[in-house]
Amino acid sequence: MGSKLCIGVDLGATNIRVALGDETGIKKRIVEKTDRLHGSLGISEQIVSMVRRIGVEDVCAIGIGSIGPLELSRGRIVNTPNLPFKDIPIVKPLSEEFDIPVRLLNDCCAAVLGEHVYGAGKGIKNLVYITFSTGLGGGAMVDGHLLQGKDGNAHEIGHLTIDANSELLCGCGCRGHWEAYCSGANIPNYARWLIQSDEAREKFKQTIENPPSSTEEIFSKANEGDLLSSWIVEKIGEVNAVGFADVINVYDPELITVGGSIAIENPDLILKPILSQVSRHVINRLPKIRITLLLRDTVLYGALALAMQGD
Repeated sequence: MGSKLCIGVDLGATNIRVALGDETGIKKRIVEKTDRLHGSLGISEQIVSMVRRIGVEDVCAIGIGSIGPLELSRGRIVNTPNLPFKDIPIVKPLSEEFDIPVRLLNDCCAAVLGEHVYGAGKGIKNLVYITFSTGLGGGAMVDGHLLQGKDGNAHEIGHLTIDANSELLCGCGCRGHWEAYCSGANIPNYARWLIQSDEAREKFKQTIENPPSSTEEIFSKANEGDLLSSWIVEKIGEVNAVGFADVINVYDPELITVGGSIAIENPDLILKPILSQVSRHVINRLPKIRITLLLRDTVLYGALALAMQGD
């Protein structure tokens, strides 16, 4: 990495975050809600506007960590389940506007790079990052190599199938994906399905009439000791333990760092059931599992690290 200034972009389904920084870290940032009203070109135009406002003088490159799936060869987002647009151009509009290199990765792939360069993963060759946010995703570094795949989507762990016969539909249209159970966008649907079960009716005859209706409310009430919400969170934890076990069995990491707003705001509720149950499902030696030290900036740090990489 050089010492020049770079720009990192965290392109999420809910927010777009842009940072100016160098090898020492982030110097300046701005955050906006992701534009869902002006079509696919509105996303790239919003990023251009934010980059211009944060300043591009003496900037050597732009790195972008984006929701997927991606088509890296064309620098685009394609068929994302978390935005209402099927084909979003990213690299070309920015490179044409600013005439500097623009590099794109899946957001969680960028995040694991950020962990490796700036975070708890320094010096670790086998590293995984998992996020619980609007969607559920991950990135992996194996033997020091950042996994990307032919199109840049080698790490779509949210679309691992938990139950192929599940009644729960993922945003991508498939049944029983991990994301259909445990992402911020889908937890309310999973909770409604759980509440209709015979087990819920038997356990919560008095409280079933006023169930929590949002992900935020479920975790807030669970933190307050509400029995129904705590039971829902336990069920979420059971599924997460299976998902983490799948990741451990496939990638055999030394460390898994966990981020995203749900995990950062509710670390114990997310981690405790995983840590207590994951060993039931794994054959590999367990890695360390912890909340990311970079908190909400993991993808931004990864985008900066990506921008500072040479061609």
